[in-house]
Amino acid sequence: MTPDDLSRILFDLVNGIAERRRAAGEEVSLQLTADQVTLERPKLREHGDWASSIAMRVARPLGANPREIAAELATELGEVDGVASAEVAGPGFINIRLDAAAAGALAKTIVDAGPAYGHSDALAGNVINLEFVSANPTGPLHIGHTRWAALGDAMSRVLRAAGAEVANEYYINDAGTQMDNFGASVLAAAKGEPTPENGYPGPYISDLATRVLEREPHLLELPGDVALHTAKEIAYELQLAEIRASLERFNVHFDVWTSERRLQDRGDDGLSDVDTAVERLRAQGHVFDADGAVWVRTTDFGDDKDRVIRRSNGEYTYFAADAAYYLDKSDRGFTKKIYLLGADHHGYIHRLRALAGAAGDDPERDIQVYIGQLVSINGAKLSKRAGNIIELDDLQAWLGTDALRYTLARYPADSPLTIDPEILTRRTNDNPVFYVQYAHARTAAVDRNAASVGVDRSTFAPELLTHETESALLGGLQEFPRIVAHAAELLEPHRVARYIEELAGLYHRWYDNCRVLPLGDEPVGDLHRTRLWLNDATGQVIRNGLDLLGVSAPERM
Repeated sequence: MTPDDLSRILFDLVNGIAERRRAAGEEVSLQLTADQVTLERPKLREHGDWASSIAMRVARPLGANPREIAAELATELGEVDGVASAEVAGPGFINIRLDAAAAGALAKTIVDAGPAYGHSDALAGNVINLEFVSANPTGPLHIGHTRWAALGDAMSRVLRAAGAEVANEYYINDAGTQMDNFGASVLAAAKGEPTPENGYPGPYISDLATRVLEREPHLLELPGDVALHTAKEIAYELQLAEIRASLERFNVHFDVWTSERRLQDRGDDGLSDVDTAVERLRAQGHVFDADGAVWVRTTDFGDDKDRVIRRSNGEYTYFAADAAYYLDKSDRGFTKKIYLLGADHHGYIHRLRALAGAAGDDPERDIQVYIGQLVSINGAKLSKRAGNIIELDDLQAWLGTDALRYTLARYPADSPLTIDPEILTRRTNDNPVFYVQYAHARTAAVDRNAASVGVDRSTFAPELLTHETESALLGGLQEFPRIVAHAAELLEPHRVARYIEELAGLYHRWYDNCRVLPLGDEPVGDLHRTRLWLNDATGQVIRNGLDLLGVSAPERM
């Protein structure tokens, strides 16, 4: 019996009580939906497998005392197949214990479901654009981008597991002054000249200059403006390709790469998407003209000041590109936009929410902006190529993709983080990713050893899973779908990491107390075969959890 099964049973029982009271002439105003009947794991295992506070929720509309309703529900629950006992506690809680067969049946359910276990339709119908990383194509990805990459990709995975339709998007900030400065830096390096003012320093610029000259050997013979444009365009192409390759190696995939230039390109009518965006916002009634400039009245939506979208000299501000990009996402059918931005983007929160309101959307529902906090690594060396940053490629080579991704996804986005490489490179239980991966490898080893002595899954007798560690392990396995749905709803993939760490602990304790393999000459029995189902179910859930974090599940360690 799954938690969903039990919730549906409680929902039906509560409605049954309401119907009986109505039939008796009582006035009942109960309006209960199935998703309001929730279950919790009791803090103490001796209190049962599940606890519900539904009696306290429905007591007033049913016109009764919460303990009275709880007692009525407990009596009826006690007669349900698979429920061993139901007891009233405190002001109206119901503690529910499943019998071994009902609890143990979950092991087969998980094995049969495979990678789909933990998935749900909790967020079905949501069409989400998730933008993250979006680093300027003027240099290599650094440690901050690494964190946003790991978090953003894990967010996308849990959202999809909860039934949402998600597109991972990278916004290429490839227009404006920074690109001109980038091109000038590469051209100067090609000429053997110092980095220009406001340019980009670092040996990586010299590397790019060498590669640009290989692509265009006559670069230095070209007229000044042509040489600058050529250097900028080739270096941009090379640097963006490096960024893409770094992310792919980090197991982070983007569905859409959107260029800022595309939004500024003029069509046959002479207008760009930025031009059109201003007029569309004006049509919504939130654009006004003052002091020769064009403004958006973002204070109507909680911004601290109104924003200039077009200066008096006719030039657009960055806010104009933001507006065009936001509307572009809406035009592509995304009803919800999620932004994961760097620690230096706090000012964007009110600005983007106000923009959503000005575009006719609901800032409370249609947009979410997350600011990822800084991350540091003890003893990390600065990049030899970039000189002043810690590069993603260097981090990955040093710590490994799994350790890096797991650690970065293990904490909330708004939590500053310091990583200890000494712990991450240990093959011990104080290294969280090793601890979880080792639990998975142990389930695979049990599988291999079971096959060698003739233990298979030909029999499943869940009523035999009566040991206290089996009850605890099954209870943990039951939690996975709820954890995934909650992680998706709150956009907190770290909940999955913390969950599989707890599950690994439950598994290790079970492994120490319950044998899958017979001892000595002991014949293979149904208990061994059934425990193999439980072993395999645990391996599947750990594997599913690691996959949501973009981390591998090794079978040998």
